[in-house]
Amino acid sequence: MPVSGLPPSPIQATIPLDAEGVRHGFLRLPYSRDDSAWGSVMIPIAVIANGDGPTALLTGGNHGDEYEGPIALFDLARTLRPEDVSGRVIIVPALNYPAFRAGTRTSPIDKGNLNRSFPGHPTGQPTAKIADYVTRSLLPLADVVLDFHSGGRTLDFVPFAAGHILDDKEQEARIFDAVEAFGAPWSVKMLEIDAVGMYDTTAEQLGKVFVTTELGGGGTSRAETVRVARRGVHNLLVHAGILKGEMEQAPTRWLDMPGDECFTFATDDGMIETCIDLGTAVREGDPIARIHPVGATGTPSLTYRAAMDGVLAARHFPGLVKAGDCVAVLATVA
Repeated sequence: MPVSGLPPSPIQATIPLDAEGVRHGFLRLPYSRDDSAWGSVMIPIAVIANGDGPTALLTGGNHGDEYEGPIALFDLARTLRPEDVSGRVIIVPALNYPAFRAGTRTSPIDKGNLNRSFPGHPTGQPTAKIADYVTRSLLPLADVVLDFHSGGRTLDFVPFAAGHILDDKEQEARIFDAVEAFGAPWSVKMLEIDAVGMYDTTAEQLGKVFVTTELGGGGTSRAETVRVARRGVHNLLVHAGILKGEMEQAPTRWLDMPGDECFTFATDDGMIETCIDLGTAVREGDPIARIHPVGATGTPSLTYRAAMDGVLAARHFPGLVKAGDCVAVLATVA
């Protein structure tokens, strides 16, 4: 759970978070550095509010090399009108702003992985300070939270929205309803392999409806995945009762990620050959990837096989891998 009794956050919002209308501003994070002794990191934020209703917290750029979320959210911040809102929408399109500007998964300032830094600390490194501000200043305001992700530069996913399997089944049901409303081509009931320090975990511990995504990857975006992101955030806001209008109906197929057998990791360095395409069905024992040694000719490749029946939900990207890299992720059709 988030820690209480901490000193105040050094981050200050340059706009009120509780005012009516449209406000564009920054979360100002003091950061003294060689080229700016009294400098700051200026994280863009927008708040669109009108009357009574729920609050949605929408974030992208938790990892800086994932782009569907920032594209959809910068666009939403430009176009969302207060008269179409009942309640409040808080938009932070590039939450780990230093990483976003650098195009890297982690912050170039402190190498912090924001999505492994929660609940954060107000006297820690800049990444921990961002996590702390979200935990203590933004999450308490929210009823529903959407945090956009994709595979970044090292993974590629079938485009899906996801919620986590929780002990609290009533909260879990509300989350899965929101995931279905998002309307991605695939929807996943997810069990994380490493949930410690995640934004997701902190939000869920606070009882929030938390929806996340994986919308492709490869360190870029595609027209299809951007359309999924834009449609999904619209649908989720309508589902939450915040945005007027109708949801754009989109069929979704449910997947389960039941355990560690979903994940395959490289045991050697080399060049990867993916044996099946994303979304393709596999049977236990089928080849899913090969790693070809590249240090010399004549050395045999190593074949990785499916540990379960399912479909290929994610693959390594790009073509070279190191021991320990995630080679493939399988999921079962619900």
